[in-house]
Amino acid sequence: MKRFHLLALLLVVCATSMVAQTADDLLNDGKNTGNVTTQSMGYARQSYSSLKQINASNVKRLVPVWSTSLWNDVGELAAPAIYNGVMYVINGRWTFALDAQTGRQIWRTPVALETGTVGAAITRGAPAIYNGKLFRVTYDNHLVALDMKTGAEVWNQKFADKKDGYYATGAPIVANGVLISGMAGGERTTRGFIDGWDPETGKKLWRRYTIPAPGEPGSETWPKGSDAWMYGGGPTWRSGSYDPQLDLVYWGTGNAEPYDPHPREGLDSLFTSSVLAIRPKTGEIACYYQFTPNDVYDVDGTDEMLLADIQVAGRPRKVMIQANKNGFLYVLDRANCSLIAAHPLVKINWASHVDLQTGRPVLTDVYKRFFAGEEVEIWPSRGTNAVPIAFDPNTGLVYASTWDVPRIQKIASPKAQVLGADSTGVTARVPDVKPGDVLGHFVAINPITGLKKWEMPLTDLPGSAGMLATGGGLIFTGKLTGEFVALDAATGKTLWQFQTGSSLNATAITYTHNGRQYVSVASGRGGVLANRYAAEKVPAGGSVWTFALMP
Repeated sequence: MKRFHLLALLLVVCATSMVAQTADDLLNDGKNTGNVTTQSMGYARQSYSSLKQINASNVKRLVPVWSTSLWNDVGELAAPAIYNGVMYVINGRWTFALDAQTGRQIWRTPVALETGTVGAAITRGAPAIYNGKLFRVTYDNHLVALDMKTGAEVWNQKFADKKDGYYATGAPIVANGVLISGMAGGERTTRGFIDGWDPETGKKLWRRYTIPAPGEPGSETWPKGSDAWMYGGGPTWRSGSYDPQLDLVYWGTGNAEPYDPHPREGLDSLFTSSVLAIRPKTGEIACYYQFTPNDVYDVDGTDEMLLADIQVAGRPRKVMIQANKNGFLYVLDRANCSLIAAHPLVKINWASHVDLQTGRPVLTDVYKRFFAGEEVEIWPSRGTNAVPIAFDPNTGLVYASTWDVPRIQKIASPKAQVLGADSTGVTARVPDVKPGDVLGHFVAINPITGLKKWEMPLTDLPGSAGMLATGGGLIFTGKLTGEFVALDAATGKTLWQFQTGSSLNATAITYTHNGRQYVSVASGRGGVLANRYAAEKVPAGGSVWTFALMP
């Protein structure tokens, strides 16, 4: 088992400044504006803050107050967490505690990967913090608890093996006292799962596989008498949201494997490309919805489920919203997972629409042509690039950074599936891109009607940063070219921008400290798609930046 070693304890912080936070702190995230204790500014994953000290009328006075290196050139894809004046930052190589006011390092703990680990060790999401511990995954399938005061390792659990095609990039969450984590590897003949853990001891409480074994509910959607389910995919490589009233965790699952539907007999392949509503104490599935039955497009369902209470047809509904990689923006009832609305977020050609009665996409001829062996151009390759959307409960609008890039693929020659080996079953190529091409947009959209209030084009490079909405009428996001930007939430117009020096692939947070509002974001080019488009144009290098209004 690998170990984390404390490199240096540069500053001893008194216990009163880093006391163990409680479940109430997690539940109240967003209400105590001095802390950011969960991903996306709260269990509902709305990426929204009511703070408005920084607003559309004064954002031009926003200036950097500190920046610090994160000692990493593989990519910064995670958002920070804040608790009692301390900022916690994670990447694929380090875990940091920083003074939130000055950026001064308190402690830094390295990630010591197992010998022989290959691949870009990136980390998405955010640190999970609870009862004095920081929880994170490492690329080589370890779930680790660190002491928030010192960075020392408290416990370390290995939950999968790389030889079986598993790796890990997503963040765990704590829901109803249970630490819940996922895995990655949907193109390496893996069988997806979600685990529940005791956060105090690291004891595993349950495992929920996303591909049912023969005889289990959903197994009828896999070929009978076949071992296809053992290699079925369904990775859980993003992270979940939580409704404490319903006591349900919502977690998305990834593509079916292989993309070639022939070994799967063209069946739905549950529970791939779905959302699972899970009871955190037991791992029991309360309900589910499959976005893309028989996913042959690698469109997943792993994007976060944003929870909101909104009016639908004149009555209040508790919903979850997802900007799916397949290009549709979905609204589901979060009590029973039933479909309420689904509208195109980007150009789509693999389906004409989603049938509200059956909940299924209505396929075009793209599927038949692909099944027959033709090379096809599929729109989109992804609706967004695995980054959070934002929701403003006052306007009812969703804000997203979208991709307008196709996927070009055809079925490859058959080969045996081998655990741990790449096995998509297709050959693919990257579409040609010309200077000046529009490859994505910043978008404001009504999730119920599908009407876009505004759409701002991104030329030459698409976007890979998450969205943050604020009560000040601002949307904070970023570009692969390195600009951290503030958009007017009403029009999409850029009101302010700052060059961070490397690509923005993370999501910003905002908070108060001593009565002053701050905005922080990590910068650093990373991830397969960001590197594919920006590696020759933008330098690597990780850092975290913090901004406030000029006095």
